[in-house]
Amino acid sequence: MYLTYYNGQWAEGNTPLFGAMDHSVWLGSSVFDGARALRGHLPDLRPHLERVVTSAEKLGLTCPLSVDEMEALVREGVARFPADAELYIRPLVFASEGFLIPTAEAAAFALTLFDAPLPPFAGFSACLSPLRRPEPTMAPTDAKASALYANTARALRDAKARGFDNAVLLDAAGNVAEFATSNLFLVTHDGEVVTPALNGTFLAGITRARVIALLGEAGVNVVERTVKAEELDTAREIFSTGNYGKVTPCTRYETRELPAGPVARQARERYLAYTETT
Repeated sequence: MYLTYYNGQWAEGNTPLFGAMDHSVWLGSSVFDGARALRGHLPDLRPHLERVVTSAEKLGLTCPLSVDEMEALVREGVARFPADAELYIRPLVFASEGFLIPTAEAAAFALTLFDAPLPPFAGFSACLSPLRRPEPTMAPTDAKASALYANTARALRDAKARGFDNAVLLDAAGNVAEFATSNLFLVTHDGEVVTPALNGTFLAGITRARVIALLGEAGVNVVERTVKAEELDTAREIFSTGNYGKVTPCTRYETRELPAGPVARQARERYLAYTETT
């Protein structure tokens, strides 16, 4: 089920939003965010809504709604689904006017909620992508901009053609940035729990930050630092964090099988326990 709020009303199905001349259609000026409703719980909803506002600003757009207004709409929309529904929440801000430079105040807003069961704690495979994440001087890497996902799709197409589910992307300096679709964590061969340090080439994930905090509360220190690609070849565990799957283990990297290890499992369990408090 798709449920979309647009122009003051809710509608089911794939709601039409754009005109052929809308700036967002032919020049890519749109941003979105992704949050979750899990059986009525809304973990970190406001940070996701705050980020869509700042993402819009970074693309020269003004979000037509405040965070409070968006939150009220989300809660109204979630209430239209069954109490046990697991949903993806996607606020979208897009430019409708402008030539080359979008007209900031003419930005439009749509909120879509749809059924998206949380994936089980099952493994996925990944390979090292030949593609790189762009530097901040090359693209709006500090925003969750729709235009950035063309590169994500390229990396995923290449990975799937090679028999993998996902891909690890490096930054322009050749260091590990993240998975194509989510942030990356690893447990090194020495037992250090590590995630690549934020350097502007990938988003500071909201789930990433929550998992770092939750592991810290459990006495597991997560080190944020530069990660070399060769460290993945000897890692005890590799796992991802992101809004869609929350915490998911990588159980095959290139040709090497990996366990769904204890750190990933603890991160997943603690995140789900945290969700119950929201």
